[in-house]
This record gives sequence, structure tokens and C-alpha cells, in this order.
Amino acid sequence: MTMIKKLLTSAVATAMMVGGAQAEISNDTVKIGYLADMSGTYRDLAGPNGLAALEMAIADFGGKVNGAKIEVVSADDRNSPDVASSTVRRWLENENVDMVAGLVASSVSIAVSDILQENDKLGIVSGSAASSITNEHCTPNHIHYVYDTYPLANGTASAVVKEGGKTWYILTADYAFGHALEADVTRVVEANGGEIIGTLRHPFPTPDFSSFILQAQASGADVVALANAGSDTTNAINTASEFGVTQSGQTLAALLLFLTDVHALGAEAAQGIQLTTGWYWDMNEETRAWADRFMEKTGVRPTMVHAGIYSSTMQYLKAVDATDSDAAQVVRKQMMETPINDMFAKNGRIREDGRMVHDMYLAEVKTPAESKGEWDLYDIVRTIPAEEAFRPLSESKCPLVTSK
Repeated sequence: MTMIKKLLTSAVATAMMVGGAQAEISNDTVKIGYLADMSGTYRDLAGPNGLAALEMAIADFGGKVNGAKIEVVSADDRNSPDVASSTVRRWLENENVDMVAGLVASSVSIAVSDILQENDKLGIVSGSAASSITNEHCTPNHIHYVYDTYPLANGTASAVVKEGGKTWYILTADYAFGHALEADVTRVVEANGGEIIGTLRHPFPTPDFSSFILQAQASGADVVALANAGSDTTNAINTASEFGVTQSGQTLAALLLFLTDVHALGAEAAQGIQLTTGWYWDMNEETRAWADRFMEKTGVRPTMVHAGIYSSTMQYLKAVDATDSDAAQVVRKQMMETPINDMFAKNGRIREDGRMVHDMYLAEVKTPAESKGEWDLYDIVRTIPAEEAFRPLSESKCPLVTSK
């Protein structure tokens, strides 16, 4: 079945459900599957603590929705699209899972979205970065919630170019996320008058960055940019520190850096790095209150992904409650019609391409002298308004948008 036919079939199903009697909650149970890297490169940014955030949301919701119990299953996808696909197919076809949450590696999310569409079930992507997930890989069956490579480039790359970083050398994780980030960064750098003088793709994951950092250093570029994430990023930063990249006058730009990465590196090593984030635990009283509860449960401060998993799960359960249905298209439509105002986002909204748009933030890592505690790591430099941060629909390749 072609993509357009799939989308039209799903649209007809939506019209039937919304126009007629809505499907009731099936089996008197709402079942959520949490799928993430639980043991590898991306463990800290989502992983087991993302499951904890999801469980917090269910507990805060009361453990039931319209009298139906809420159940959770979870699995480690090992950052493998094949493992993820077989797991989700089993969940949907044999275990009556209604919604798949988590979803970190972009290659996993893209593979899973096809299976969700085949089975007309819903997925909420909170950990993946590739902007293609709601662009050329969009479907009517998933929502991309926290962030993507488009605002990462608009925030960090734009700021670094404006501060004088004109020539760039990019080290890229060789899979969907890295490719998307490299493309978005190239677009922003060139639009701001900069130049990409070299790119080098590394295997995912990579334990030893010595040869890659040496090549980037030898390029003489003003900026060595890291289009990777998780332990790949921290390994690359540590290697760059050992080889004196910044001491030799080059700027190190970490294009996707999580709070857990900065904590692992320490303020001494990470100080001064600018990064773009969708959320920070110490922004206001509401974020701090939720982060305190999360830390009591997990022992660590939450990343933007942890916060996004909590928020998106609450929004999903509210939509199920409002419609008295767990049918994917009914719930997705309700979520699109409901503004998001909670501890994660203010005036957030879900567009027809599945992208949840909200303000993003340019942050800078504090110096050890500025930091007042173990997790007091960011200064928020500026707010990037939602409409500026994310890809405008006028540039979208999503058939849900372009077919209109």
C-alpha cells in the first residue's frame, strides 16, 4: 500500500469514528507499552527513568481512566529497529497495547511508526531527534513530542555562527538522527553566512573517538560540531579535551546535549558549552516541584525527555478520558484539539503533522564557581518561541499537510 493510500485509509477511519459513535475503551483496559534503550548509549537520557516518569503520570492520574485500569509493559529495544519492530508487533497484535511511549533512537521510531500505522495504534515519540519523523516520515499514528533536530540547529548552530564560528567540521552519528541533524545544521550554518568544510560519519555507538577528533582538529575549522548524543557525545567531548581542541582555539559545539551528559562530564569539563533544550528542571517553581518528586523516585534530576514522557502520558490519558475511547484516531484528534499547559510546556499544541510545538531554550553550562549544586548546571540564555523553533508547515514534506 502506498503512503498516500495508507494516509487516506486512516483519514477515512478517523472520519467514521469521529462522525459516528466513538469506540469505547477496549477490554476495559488502557495498555501502554514503554520502549526505549534501557541499557546502552541512550540509557541515561530516557531509559529506566523514563519508565519511572510514565509511572508517575499514571499514578497522578489515579491509576484508572473512566473506570478502566491502566497497564504498562516495557522492553529494551537495544537501539535496534529490528528488535523494536518485533517487540511492538507482538505488543499490538497479541498483547492489546493501545499506545507506545518512549521511543528514543530515531531509526527505531521510524521503523515502529510504520507498524503503528499498519495496526492503527498510537505512538508518542519523546526521545528521538530526527526532524524527519514528522516530515517525510510522518504518519497519522504518531506524535513527536519533546524536540527535534530543527530547533537544535536553529538554537545552537545559529548562536555559534553569530558568535564568529564561520567554518564548521561536523562529526556525525551514522544513522537517521545524525544525518537529520547534520542536514539541519548545514542549512542553518550556510543561511547565516558560515561554511561546512568537512563532515565525518562515525559508527553508532563509538567507544573510541581518537581518530575522528584528530581529523576534525586537523581540518582547522573554527567549530568542531558533534551531531551525536548520549555516551557518544560525552566520549567525544572527553577525547576533545584530552587532545586540547578548545585550547588550540577551536570551538566545540555539542548539538544535542542532555542534562545527564553535562552531569557526567562535570561543570569543569562542560563549562561554557551552549546547547538547545526543550525543558530544564530549575526554570520555575512548577518545574522544580515536579523535578523534586522525580528525584525522590529516581535519585537524579530529570532530562527534558523524562519530563516530556510524563507530560505526553498525561495528555494521552486526558484525551482517553475526554473521549471515553482508546481508538488511536479519536485520541489523536482530541490531543490535537487540546492546548498543552503543564509543567513541561505552556501553550503547546500538536499540529496536523504530529509535531508538538512549544518554546525551546538556548542554555549555557555554568562554570564551577557559578554552580550552586550538583545539578545546578544551566543558565537559560534565551527563549526560542515555538513558531521560530520548529519547522514551519510551509516547508513540510508530510503528506498529512501537503495533501491538503
